[in-house]
Amino acid sequence: MTFRRVVPLLVILFAAASVSFALRIHAPVSVEYVPLNPRASCSRAFIAHELDHMTTPTRQPVGFYDSNGAGLAINDLDNDGLLDIVLANLAGDKSVLWNRGGLIFERETLPSATPARGAAVIDVDGDGRLDIVFTQQATPPLFWRNQGGGRFERELLRGVIYIGYAMNWLDADRDGDLDLLTGSYDVEDEKILGQTAPKAGVIYYENRGDRFRATRIADRSNTLAIWTGINRAGEHEIIIGNDFAVEDKYFSFRDGAWRESAPFDVMPHSTMSYDAADLNNDGAPELFAVDMKPYAHDEAMMAQWRPVMDMMMAMPHVEGDPQIMENVLYSFDDAGRPANIARASKLDGTGWSWSAKFGDLDNDGYQDLYVVNGMMSLELFSHLPNNELVEENQAYRNLAGAGFEPMPGWALNDSASGRGMTMADLDNDGDLDIIVNNLGSPAKLFENRLCGGDSILVDLRQPGTGNSRGIGARLSLYTDAATYQRDISAVSGYLSGDSSRVHFGFPAEAALQRLTIHWNDGEYSEVDGLSANTLITVTRE
Repeated sequence: MTFRRVVPLLVILFAAASVSFALRIHAPVSVEYVPLNPRASCSRAFIAHELDHMTTPTRQPVGFYDSNGAGLAINDLDNDGLLDIVLANLAGDKSVLWNRGGLIFERETLPSATPARGAAVIDVDGDGRLDIVFTQQATPPLFWRNQGGGRFERELLRGVIYIGYAMNWLDADRDGDLDLLTGSYDVEDEKILGQTAPKAGVIYYENRGDRFRATRIADRSNTLAIWTGINRAGEHEIIIGNDFAVEDKYFSFRDGAWRESAPFDVMPHSTMSYDAADLNNDGAPELFAVDMKPYAHDEAMMAQWRPVMDMMMAMPHVEGDPQIMENVLYSFDDAGRPANIARASKLDGTGWSWSAKFGDLDNDGYQDLYVVNGMMSLELFSHLPNNELVEENQAYRNLAGAGFEPMPGWALNDSASGRGMTMADLDNDGDLDIIVNNLGSPAKLFENRLCGGDSILVDLRQPGTGNSRGIGARLSLYTDAATYQRDISAVSGYLSGDSSRVHFGFPAEAALQRLTIHWNDGEYSEVDGLSANTLITVTRE
């Protein structure tokens, strides 16, 4: 059964701990409620399922740049209420895995002319259908326009002319359509193209409707991740996560342009991934940046890592260099000043880590962490069998905002050399499943059978705009147990597109009060009359 209700127009003051906004007009919405599916039997662990896709390197043995693997993205491509999976590839075809329900997927291939890196599923043209964009090796991003009926047509993103390794999408200028950010991986481009490698760097593409207008905001780039968020002044901000000792870059969008901000006092040396979450439910998100550092220090593990660690330690370091060779978890004080609490949270070393993301895996109201690991490279690990560093992925349970503990009992400690990874509820039963795009072995879906707590899922719709899924919106769920905050982003972690469907977990005994939405354009909506274990679709009128 579904229910539909229109929320009346009113004026309200919205304030959050991390960002404050002035009086805004309340945007009227219609709300549809659909009960979630019953959960399968509980095993207090995740169940692994192989998917019909394998990311294969362009050559064997695996060389340095193929070793970076490829990403993936999740969203509802055919508007049937089920989330589909898109997987990038290097030598083989890319895949669309159509979700037919019950964790059954039907594969469709997208031909691969060049190796694909990152993936995003977003509404590029604002027609209400979600499209697919891949970043590529040594060429500009590739656009597959959704024609409906399961058909895609490959087209150019007009005006997008530079090589991009990592990307993200946001409505930076708040004009109702999605702009594009790309960062090149200069060391790879120079290796492949030599002196003919075009100057790329970090490019902001403003969406002008029929084409994109490019503005270079950083000349040099070894970008593996681009994070987007909203700062305390209500401005869009981005962090460019760079590999190979190029310092991460920080920008905020002000007066129609990106302005570079002062860097943090501490940052990773080789940034692979960024994600943010409100880890203690105080309204102020923490920010996690991933580097490479062993998660164990026994003799066998250190013997595998030591040659690479010795090489990295021998690299020259400039006095005052803020970069450290470990993960960084930023916590911000009331004035917005960051402090690194990674070691205190026991998250400073998670392995040779790629995509790392937060999500409430056990539905207890606190966001947990999953990190995928592994590396294979002739140049780096010739001292190991098959030139491969074999590591287990790492799952960490959030201890009610007081740190994290490893959770090997969740059976997420796969060792298949993961690269891209993201979380979403793929069987509409109210808990987060995990999908990993591995290098050299089948992609995997980890079905959540923890069965704790309750949840709601939220879809936003903005028909008639170029941002039909509400990218950039901030959602807050108020309960008598706590207030839970989520931001809708297009991409996070490493090369991995996020679903625009938001998941909130909470204790089963929590009483739901209301859901608030601060839309990217500054307007505000409120929804009450909530019930646990429902999918809620909120459509702006």
